[in-house]
Amino acid sequence: MRLFTRMTWMPALSAYLLTALALVYASFALPRLLPGDAFIAMYGGGHVAMEAQEEAKIRASARYNAASESFTQYLGRLGRLDWGTSTAYETPVFGLIMHALPWTLLLMGTAHLLSLGLGFILGVEAAWRYDSVPDRLLTSVMTFLEGIPELGSGVLLLLVFALWLGWFPAAGGETVYSGLSPWERTLDILHHLVLPLATLVLAYLPGNALLSRAAMLMTLRQPFMLTAAAKGLPPWRRRYAHAARCALLPVVTRLGLRLAGMLTGVLVVESIHSYPGLGTLLFQAVSLRDLPLISGIALFSSLGVLTVALTLERTYQYLDPRLKQQRVTLHAC
Repeated sequence: MRLFTRMTWMPALSAYLLTALALVYASFALPRLLPGDAFIAMYGGGHVAMEAQEEAKIRASARYNAASESFTQYLGRLGRLDWGTSTAYETPVFGLIMHALPWTLLLMGTAHLLSLGLGFILGVEAAWRYDSVPDRLLTSVMTFLEGIPELGSGVLLLLVFALWLGWFPAAGGETVYSGLSPWERTLDILHHLVLPLATLVLAYLPGNALLSRAAMLMTLRQPFMLTAAAKGLPPWRRRYAHAARCALLPVVTRLGLRLAGMLTGVLVVESIHSYPGLGTLLFQAVSLRDLPLISGIALFSSLGVLTVALTLERTYQYLDPRLKQQRVTLHAC
């Protein structure tokens, strides 16, 4: 039985491996289609006084020859676990990514957990009280918030709470060179996190709440809900142990899609608040035409999305065992 289960996973694993290879090629080819020149981006297009011989020497260095690297050389370098060296920072690309990654994970992870948990509970409670005043009020507010882009809410929060009221810092992830104790530094990081986190939560919460409400309404019409009521189960148990678990599937799917677009959403928010994460690092890399760094961030993000997709497939089978049974039956046929 274990051997059969492993065999059913082989086609899916092969598909994921082929997808990973395609993503590796895309991370190599697409950044090289960007217009511009790394040397001009670094030295201001002639604004820095430089003799022709010195310019030719710099251009001939390995730093500015990343565009001439072949895909075979790129694969060989990745096979040696060498992600390349940044043109602009003269630092290994992997080290730069690992330095920025914890900031993005802190921001994105907290935003997704808050928006998913709060949105799911609001959607479930609104659907359970369908067509009541709280349900209509929640639907109206969430529909309004859904139409506000991250750029608009981010700038508004920055103007009101950072520049006007002065409650929160306007930029950065922490106060640098402050000499704070570990506990004080943690509080300082959380203080800097509030505004970008609020921007993302306002962007993600409405969609999660509305989707949870719609999924919950469909689940409440299923026959097993009538059976649960006929058994005399209390309302809270019917609402969460039976209906909410089935309604969670589309919400988890939306979470996966949000994670797939993580870098684009974070790019806007981190740029507004000058937050030191992957989005800001990618923006700087594109501005400086740093091809090794762009390729490294693109590859790291795409492989991360692929890993999330594989994890979500296993999560679906846990949330709804019928999916696993259907898959086994399909392979048996």
